[in-house]
Parts: sequence; C-alpha cells; structure tokens
Amino acid sequence: MTDPNQPIEPEVTADAANPEAEEQVVEAEVVDEAAADAAPESATPADGAAPAPGDGEAAGDAEVHPDTARADQLQDDYLRLQAEYVNYKRRVDRDLPVHKERAVHDLLESLLPVLDEIHLAEQHGDLPEGSPFRAIADKLEQVLAKQGLERVGVKGEAFDPNVHEALMHGAWDASDTELPSDATATTVVTVLQPGYRAGERVLRAARVAVADPQ
Repeated sequence: MTDPNQPIEPEVTADAANPEAEEQVVEAEVVDEAAADAAPESATPADGAAPAPGDGEAAGDAEVHPDTARADQLQDDYLRLQAEYVNYKRRVDRDLPVHKERAVHDLLESLLPVLDEIHLAEQHGDLPEGSPFRAIADKLEQVLAKQGLERVGVKGEAFDPNVHEALMHGAWDASDTELPSDATATTVVTVLQPGYRAGERVLRAARVAVADPQ
C-alpha cells in the first residue's frame, strides 16, 4: 500500500526519457504556432484550390437583377419606337406635298362638269357681260386658276396627242382666219370640249376636230 505522505513522482514516458525526442516535439509545436501566426487572415486560395465558403455568395451578387434586365429591355423598346417614329415623320414630311397636290387635283377634276356648263352657257350667250351669273362664273374661274387650273384646247394650235383627243378629222378651210396660214402639221380646227390641266398633270384632254393643211 502506498504511503500518502510520500511525494508522487511525475510519470516518465518513453519520450520524456529521451531528451532529444522531447526537444523535437517542442520544436515542431513552435514551428506550427509560428506558421499559424504568420498566415494572413484574408489569404485567398491558390489556383485550383477549393473556393472559400463565401465565394458562392459573391458570385450570386454578380448576377443581373431582374429589374435591371427589365429596364434595359424597356429602354431598347423605347429607342426602337423612337427610331420608327422618326422614320415615319420623315416619310410624312416627304409625301405631304404630293398628297396635297393630289387632293387639289381631285377637287379640280370634280368641278370640271360645272366648268363645262359655264362654257356651254358662254357659247349660247347665256352669260352676258354684267350679269350676276357672269360675275359668279368669272370669280369661280379666277379661284380655280389660283389653284393651277388651266384650260387647254384652242382652235388653230398644232395637234398634241398629250393634251388633245382627236374625235374628228375634217377638211382644211383656208378661208378661216383663225387657222394659221403657215401651218405645216395637223392643226385643231374645232374645239368640241375644252380640256384642263393643273401644273404638269392633264386632268382631261381637249376633245377636238383636226385637219391637215393643204
């Protein structure tokens, strides 16, 4: 039985009995502690090393937010719509004079039957000078002339198939003073129905009778 008053001697292991082995263990622990102290807290893993636990969260934050993608799409749609509007406005500005001229020509063409009645009234003497109807007819023709309307088809002018429509081919009357004496081409001898032109466009060709000079 062990005496309780006897001091307990420390247990000596195999390594403690060997001073060289104990020194090697102490040196290894010192080296490990020095390496741990020298390693930086924010050291990044080497290439090919496994990512740190926080790397996945950083990658997720780099993705485009849905609201940002929607805003980019709306901006692209706006720019495309703006370009289409600019092109449309250019086409409208370019075609506006053409449409305006066409509308005026259509209006003038619709008034040709009225002008034909006025012309027939003049031939039959139903529009004497100073009469109210004569004043109305003159004002109407003046207004239409400002819009570019011009009467074509005059007795004695050379036949032009672009503005004349020959309905009859008559004989040349040398005694008619309204016919040119030096005519060498087919000439209008009678205007059956006057024609009208607006600018370069012939609204209606004049219906005439022509003859060849002798």
